Amino acid sequence: MKEARELLDFIDKSPSMFHAVHNAEVLLEDTGFTRLKRSDDFILEDGKGYYTEHNGSALIAWRMGCSSGIKNGFRIIASHGDSPGFKIKPQPEIAVRNHYVTLNTEVYGGPILSTWFDRPLSAAGRAVLKGGDLLNPDIQLIDFEKPLFTIPNLAIHMNRDVNEGFTINKQKDTLPLLAVLNEERKAEDFFTELIADKLNVNAEEIADFDLYLYCTQKGCFTGARDEFFSAGKIDNLGMAYPSIKALVHAQPADFIQTAVIFDNEEVGSASAQGAGSPFFADTLHRIAAAVCKDKTFERLQQALAHSFLISADQAHAFHPNYPEKNDITNFPLINGGPVIKNAAAMSYTSDAVSSAVFKELCRRAGVPFQTFVNRSDIRGGSTIGPVSSAQVHIKSVDIGNPVLAMHSVRELAGSEDQEAIFKVFAEFYRG
Repeated sequence: MKEARELLDFIDKSPSMFHAVHNAEVLLEDTGFTRLKRSDDFILEDGKGYYTEHNGSALIAWRMGCSSGIKNGFRIIASHGDSPGFKIKPQPEIAVRNHYVTLNTEVYGGPILSTWFDRPLSAAGRAVLKGGDLLNPDIQLIDFEKPLFTIPNLAIHMNRDVNEGFTINKQKDTLPLLAVLNEERKAEDFFTELIADKLNVNAEEIADFDLYLYCTQKGCFTGARDEFFSAGKIDNLGMAYPSIKALVHAQPADFIQTAVIFDNEEVGSASAQGAGSPFFADTLHRIAAAVCKDKTFERLQQALAHSFLISADQAHAFHPNYPEKNDITNFPLINGGPVIKNAAAMSYTSDAVSSAVFKELCRRAGVPFQTFVNRSDIRGGSTIGPVSSAQVHIKSVDIGNPVLAMHSVRELAGSEDQEAIFKVFAEFYRG
């Protein structure tokens, strides 16, 4: 259970996508990777590791091949670091009957809203301070750490239909309760002052913030033999963390080992730091330009012909209480191994060729594999694979580990599956 335990520690330290990327950067730098800013010249050495980030919430890390430049292509594992939940709106304080303070929030992605009620919640993300460079302001990570909020349920005595399919209003029912007012504590700028106190600055110095709610309950193992683990953000830090770990532990090969963590997958990837942005393709082109003396575009296309992308995003496990929701012949089981995701509509990139490649990887790593296809009468989701492949011409497979309660504030995954996916990623990077 070593990999699952390490993942739980990483999740607990990564309450926002900004913290997740920061913690990945720490891991990379602690193992000798060099940070390259977008404004830097890319000067690359054989066998050395590098990374670049965008917006503080997306990251691309790679280790150059031993001696072949880009000739033998890239082996890429791409994931995302964001999770569904709630973003705190600007000017969020709401005074209720001049007694309570609640916060105005906006739903981010597609969370299971009911799971956020009656939980100890906090907020994390980043704050921007006034002053300094106009185009490069001071940005501070912030995590309140302690429980600050709760979204209290309405008592069943006042909502008799709550167990009969009650519809949750995203603007009214999900506002977190923050405080009780008194003569010294006014609603206006209440939350901004909390941010300032946490950062040890004056409230007037806070220019803006990107803050998200999260549950403060730590991840844990469950099951009679600890065969499961329960935590928030398993989708998709459960893929992002092992991809970075596998990269930093890999020995240099004759190809370029690459790990990508995108942002904003949960809202469609169409952002400057999402899989639909130029960030991925531009970085590959800059790597090629740093290595190739001429015909950079042509050399990169030749390299991509020898490349492979694993789009790593969690998969839906067979639910013992809802067996009718799965396909009748393709139903992944927790601790049954990594899952290859298929869709005739190509909402996943997997095809017979890329699936066969991943199956061989699993065989070499000594782990089982499973397949997932949606029931033909249930519309499924998509992921970063199709979006990335539309930006870069590369063979790709969509995979993930089987997860229950996906998009709940706490999801459930298998301890053995986390061990298995790390083995597969390590095998993928092996020369």
